[in-house]
Amino acid sequence: MVGFVVMSFAQKKTTVVPVAEERRRFQRVKVHLLGRYMLPDRREFPCQIINMSPGGLALLAPGIGNVGDRVIAYLDHIGRVEGRITRIIDNGFAMTIGATARKRDKLAAQLTWLANRDILNLPEDRRHDRIVPRNPIALLTQEDGTRMTCRIIDLSLSGAAIAAENRPPLKSLVMLGKVQARVVRNLEEGFALEFVHEQAAETLEESVTAR
Repeated sequence: MVGFVVMSFAQKKTTVVPVAEERRRFQRVKVHLLGRYMLPDRREFPCQIINMSPGGLALLAPGIGNVGDRVIAYLDHIGRVEGRITRIIDNGFAMTIGATARKRDKLAAQLTWLANRDILNLPEDRRHDRIVPRNPIALLTQEDGTRMTCRIIDLSLSGAAIAAENRPPLKSLVMLGKVQARVVRNLEEGFALEFVHEQAAETLEESVTAR
């Protein structure tokens, strides 16, 4: 499994981390994400991310700015990120990600799932795109009635990735909010669930985060 080692999330203010420091603090992983980005002159271009960490990313792009330029990007499965170009690479550039400690923690969870999804080729991800819920805190009820609070890393209409200190047994049935699910595998910081019945997009978040 791929995880992230983040040496310090204590810093609260948004900062642009020097590239050498960013490399020391965060582990970059290969990902294949599409998106769009905007340069300081407000030109927009499509892009493909080739590797990323909570502190920076490298992308292939048709429009290349200058080192130090501010970039705003919108990436599939990730959302909005911004930072500055640190170096020019073949057919693209690398940039920092300016973010708060909380935002970096969220990025680490998103990237861990995306990297593990690519490695494991998880079937539920071939069926449905995954999202990060607005309210990630949920109540999970195990087969024996034990309840625990957990954090939803991301979810789709057919399953969810859960961060929790305790892992229910594999193949056991649980309730995530109001949704019945089965534990299908362990993850670096928790476990993956597959819903017994496919959910409706309009009620998904409300159903899983119900208390």
